[in-house]
Amino acid sequence: MAVEFEALDELFDDSLTLPVKGKTYRIPSPSGQDGLKVQRITTTAARLIAGGEALDAEQLDDAEERDLLEMCLGPVYEQLLADGVDWAWIRHAGLTAMFWIIADVEQAQAYWKAAGDPSHRAPNRETRRAKAKATKGGSGAAKSTRKRGSTSGTSARPATSRARKASKD
Repeated sequence: MAVEFEALDELFDDSLTLPVKGKTYRIPSPSGQDGLKVQRITTTAARLIAGGEALDAEQLDDAEERDLLEMCLGPVYEQLLADGVDWAWIRHAGLTAMFWIIADVEQAQAYWKAAGDPSHRAPNRETRRAKAKATKGGSGAAKSTRKRGSTSGTSARPATSRARKASKD
């Protein structure tokens, strides 16, 4: 039995809509070639960061950054310039579109809402635990987890026969 699929254009929204300075811009999906190039650039940057290497050697110059943002924003790049939008806003919209291209709309939205500040994206474990404790009423000391091999809460191990024999000698 053959499985029939609905037409993708009826299911799939291939654009991203961003409100910038009181105007809504519809960013179309990049071409396949541009999408792959954006993916390659960001993958290379991620590898450098993960490997602890400085980005200076591979950092985009001004023209390359502009080209990347143009690929991500498509015709909206020129519309933003024509509308007199400041560079910081264009860059933020372009990087938001980049997250949409390389990941998904949820990642793009998280970047957009963080206003470009990575510290506003996902709270670290300590912050999440503190918030969880505060919502539970802060009932005193936090639970501790015994580490493997820990003897806390138990008496010291009795000496083995080998240890007792050595101490007698």
